[in-house]
Amino acid sequence: MRYHNITKDDMLNGDGLRVVLWVAGCTHCCKECQNPITWDPDGGLLFDETAKREIFEQLEKSYISGITFSGGDPLHPSNRLDVRNLMAEIKEKYPNKTIWLYTGDVWENILHYASMKYIDVLVDGEFVLEEKDTKLLWKGSKNQRVIDVQATLAQTDSSIPILHCGDYA
Repeated sequence: MRYHNITKDDMLNGDGLRVVLWVAGCTHCCKECQNPITWDPDGGLLFDETAKREIFEQLEKSYISGITFSGGDPLHPSNRLDVRNLMAEIKEKYPNKTIWLYTGDVWENILHYASMKYIDVLVDGEFVLEEKDTKLLWKGSKNQRVIDVQATLAQTDSSIPILHCGDYA
């Protein structure tokens, strides 16, 4: 896995103060994407033990609510396994920290991925310029959904997403 940045004390990409891992690799290539530099899966830096230690040092802080995986797309084939393994390790070591993940894919296509069991909140869907709305919380366009993954998986029909309380519109 490769990445472009690790953001600390982020307040824009999920509940509370978070650490954000911006991974490399995205096939969605949304028009006017905020991070086109992250599209190339061979771009950025190799995610190594130093980067992992940097994330874990942030998660040690009591005021950090959790981690957000963004990019690029954390569910890009070049990221999927490494992201899942990192999420598993984070959940084991920090069970009270939340995991958010942004993907251009939609819930209906990814709900059976093994990584979903580690994700608390998923923001799904490509950014659509024609549906851009700067007043939306945690998402850039109206078509995107902020999904409470664990509540959704706990229901009988997990193909119908339950929206996170902060998803207005």
